Amino acid sequence: MQTVSAFSIRALITCFAVVVSLTCFTLVNAATLANYRSRVARVIALTKQLQGADDDTDPSQREYLVTANAARIREELPPKETVTIDSQSVIVDNTWLDSALRGYENTSITKTQRLAVLARIEERLRALDERLEEVQRANSAASDKDGDKGRLAEILRRSDYNKPTPAKSSAISRLLDRFLRWFSNLIPTPKPIAPGGSPFISGLAQIVVVVVCLVGIAFLIWKLAPRYLKNRGKKKEKREARIVLGERLEPDQSSADLLAQAETLARNGDLRAAIRKAYIALLCELGDRKIVSLAQHKTNRDYLNSVRERTRLYSSMRQLTSSFELHWYGFQPVVENDWIEFRSGYQKALRSVL
Repeated sequence: MQTVSAFSIRALITCFAVVVSLTCFTLVNAATLANYRSRVARVIALTKQLQGADDDTDPSQREYLVTANAARIREELPPKETVTIDSQSVIVDNTWLDSALRGYENTSITKTQRLAVLARIEERLRALDERLEEVQRANSAASDKDGDKGRLAEILRRSDYNKPTPAKSSAISRLLDRFLRWFSNLIPTPKPIAPGGSPFISGLAQIVVVVVCLVGIAFLIWKLAPRYLKNRGKKKEKREARIVLGERLEPDQSSADLLAQAETLARNGDLRAAIRKAYIALLCELGDRKIVSLAQHKTNRDYLNSVRERTRLYSSMRQLTSSFELHWYGFQPVVENDWIEFRSGYQKALRSVL
């Protein structure tokens, strides 16, 4: 009988310890209102960083920033958590944020769509931050715990925080909105009429300012619209494969690619082929700059004669052409110094056309 009683006591003590541990664990892991608001502010800053990541010219760098900041946002504001106000707990639901981030990480959407998603996220978070600030001020002025809990729960249910995603506006409507905001800033805010002042003169001055603004806008449209429409009407020519000095260049192959191949050939000891590849890279660069016209039937002398009017370029290109002919067609052995001089002449020729 004593053994059973001792066992029962030990079981009760164990159960009590488990309950206390779970209670302490819940209290430790529950966030305070101040902590929760500080994390909301950090997520707003991270959203700003994501908006700037789309301006990065390096796609791999942008992908890294997107992945790192999105993971940080999910860590700062998990989908479900508990916020305490003076020992009163409120369950916070941030699943909308995780869903929005998944839409942002979708690689099939455009840059404009990604920025729109980030703008909606930032707008909802700023609305939440403003309401949390209201609760903090009310909490410092009153000690009604149940009231604080109810206010936070009400805020998290408000339509301006959990409002549905607005329909996507077209590019033209967004541009029109920006124009109207800009135009409204040009119009001065009317000031109170001083005693003795004439309302007629004040109104006339405002009309003059508006007319001047409209005339200026019309003038800009008259000057810029034809150029814009002309450039917009031009269709970008699709580049095709080219053949230069017997070598086929793919449509997406640039002079930088050819020069990199020449550097690789030189490192591997094939200096003769490196000089030929670098000479073709020069012709490709001049062709892209519309200085020479690339054609399959043209020789290196044809290209040289086509730049005779450009004195500096002609002088540099004549030396490169002679070196190319001597080492490629003349089969004269090439030493490392020949390649170094040719590469230096290549850079000099490019500088002469800048």
